[in-house]
Amino acid sequence: MRGLVVAIVGALGLGAWWRRRRRHEPETAVHAGPDPAEELRAKLAESRAADEPGHDAEAEEPEPDPDSRRRDVHERARASIDDLKR
Repeated sequence: MRGLVVAIVGALGLGAWWRRRRRHEPETAVHAGPDPAEELRAKLAESRAADEPGHDAEAEEPEPDPDSRRRDVHERARASIDDLKR
């Protein structure tokens, strides 16, 4: 019984050591594709530029108040439930 416990604990320790060793290995493969971080930075810069005061705010529709949005959502949900009951 004691040998079984020692073997299980040893296997768990070996597995933890192996995972830790693999996590700290440097990557040897070099990614030749575009940098995803740079793409995200460019998108963020575009969205920030769109939010500047010079942006055409008249072209955008103003958001409805929360109560009307809530009523609309509930009406659509009730209509969907009624369709499912048929």
